[in-house]
Amino acid sequence: MTRTATQPPALISDDYRLLQQRMHENPNYGVASVGYAPLVAQIIEQLGAKELLDYGAGKGRLGIALREHLKRPLTIYHYDPAVPEWSAPAAPCRFVACIDVLEHIEPQYLDNVLDDLRRVTIGAGVITVETVPALKILPDGRNAHLIQQPPEWWLPKIMQRFELVQFERMSMGFWVGVERKQR
Repeated sequence: MTRTATQPPALISDDYRLLQQRMHENPNYGVASVGYAPLVAQIIEQLGAKELLDYGAGKGRLGIALREHLKRPLTIYHYDPAVPEWSAPAAPCRFVACIDVLEHIEPQYLDNVLDDLRRVTIGAGVITVETVPALKILPDGRNAHLIQQPPEWWLPKIMQRFELVQFERMSMGFWVGVERKQR
């Protein structure tokens, strides 16, 4: 089955795309999604979702971990602008997971990324955001979490685009369950 989408506005600069490609060569970079697999699996089961778009998939570890938690088939699609084989614009999906992604976005592209996340979420989604500095430093000296803001800063941006279904604080940030907002 071919999945296509129209080209969204710019979501990442060329320099940052290359930097992220280099970062993803490190086997210890992009591992947070595995820890969220039980939560994502629970939501998938509650919704009866049959497909998942892993938005900002990195190495695709969320999908691998989900296969250990789910006892039924799940079609998994990946999108990540820094991974050449997954960099084509994502097609809309009934369930979207955006795990440990938004805090890594270049601030000038955040609204475009949130708009694109809304575009691809035609049903429900789960979004996690860490609000503290990352343990990793980028080669250019910046903290890997380019945006370090509290939930009070993030929630209006998310709620402008989605219906908030659930909000949970965590020690290093928060996660939200969302549904597509009908405009």
